[in-house]
Amino acid sequence: MHDQNLPEHRPVYRSLHRPLTVCGVDRRLFFMALLVGAATFNLFYSFLAGCLLFAVLYGFAAWSTKYDPQMLQILFRSGASRPRYDAGRRHGAGDRTW
Repeated sequence: MHDQNLPEHRPVYRSLHRPLTVCGVDRRLFFMALLVGAATFNLFYSFLAGCLLFAVLYGFAAWSTKYDPQMLQILFRSGASRPRYDAGRRHGAGDRTW
């Protein structure tokens, strides 16, 4: 084999592919739960309501991060894309065609 056909070996460090988490939850979801809990506290003047809403959102964020860390990013980005034309699909009278 020639030198140009040899595969190159480049180390990839695990920390580059590890998601950034705070207390085991994606950092964006953690801060969102924290801000919603603080906003609830300011809106209702209830510390219990703020803590309860933070705990519920934190639990959802922990489940989401454990189950599939990329799920929410895919869900948020799917709303921005347009549906594609499918030639095999039969369009009914009420369906919109693009």
